[in-house]
Amino acid sequence: MPAAELVPPPILSLLADPHRWRLFGELAHSDRRVGELTDLLGAPQNLVSYHLRELRDAGLVAARRSSADRRDVYYRAELQRCRDLLAAAGGALHPALALALHPALALVPPPQSQPRGRAGRAPRVLFLCTGNSSRSQMAEALLVHRSNGQVEACSAGSNPKPVHPLAVQVMAARGIDISANRSKHLRKFARSRFERVVTLCDKVREICPEFPGRPQPAHWSMPDPAAEPDADTIAPFERAADELEERVALLLAERMDH
Repeated sequence: MPAAELVPPPILSLLADPHRWRLFGELAHSDRRVGELTDLLGAPQNLVSYHLRELRDAGLVAARRSSADRRDVYYRAELQRCRDLLAAAGGALHPALALALHPALALVPPPQSQPRGRAGRAPRVLFLCTGNSSRSQMAEALLVHRSNGQVEACSAGSNPKPVHPLAVQVMAARGIDISANRSKHLRKFARSRFERVVTLCDKVREICPEFPGRPQPAHWSMPDPAAEPDADTIAPFERAADELEERVALLLAERMDH
């Protein structure tokens, strides 16, 4: 390829900025609000907002209004788009680099990198939402299924409600049976140890208690499918399951023993 045609893909200059690199790295592990990001980066809010806007314009970051306080906005990293853009950047430089990146596109960890917990035991992950009726139930089931049982997952809620029948239906379509699951109050696990505690509801994040052993927290800001405008259909539960599939795959690609 002529040198004149070797124009660096925009993602390279976008993530080369130290502030944007740090922002994206923080969001890759947990959804966060602007105020949290300013504290983490030690940067003024107007600077953080500017870089977030640049990342959003590139499709690398998405925003969602908080269900706990509508004045707040949670930001999340669009890791699959970042993956695709980086793969394309490698291919633009040389076809061999694009081929080298392709095996990673499935977002499934290879067998030798299956996650392990402390002391080599199976890691434990707790998913929390308000009702423990759909989001956290589906996340628990998907993590156990995708890890082939190599991760122990639990779920609970701050105000438990019966497992939603449409959540059961959506999981059944994916070959996972949660029809016998029962919702649980989060205090059931007050003395339990986990490697990760993942909140899926903005409201429960505000009241999430401390768990023994200081597990690594993460927040996935997801709307309650049962509270969506089309909640009388299966559509919002399908959307929630699709998002959880992606997030669970990414979680499995991380180490959980630290």
